Amino acid sequence: MKIKDGYMQSTVAGRAVVVPLGHSNTFRNMIKLNETGKFLWTFLTEETTRDALVDALAAEYEIDRTIAERDVDAFLATLREFGVLAE
Repeated sequence: MKIKDGYMQSTVAGRAVVVPLGHSNTFRNMIKLNETGKFLWTFLTEETTRDALVDALAAEYEIDRTIAERDVDAFLATLREFGVLAE
């Protein structure tokens, strides 16, 4: 899975956000990213797996894998909801 073409992570007023590029996207808003969302976004710019995201998040923030799984699943669900994720 990875981020679909046509979306970009940027910083607006000091906050990380996802914005659509061009007119082909149906999503016309922005998604605010917290620190972990921004971290995960960087991995999703290239093809990756859920397990790789979980491993990276658990290692970076030194958290239990169960917590990392919950956070990754919630983040991926948001991206799917807005149609940003290519699978």
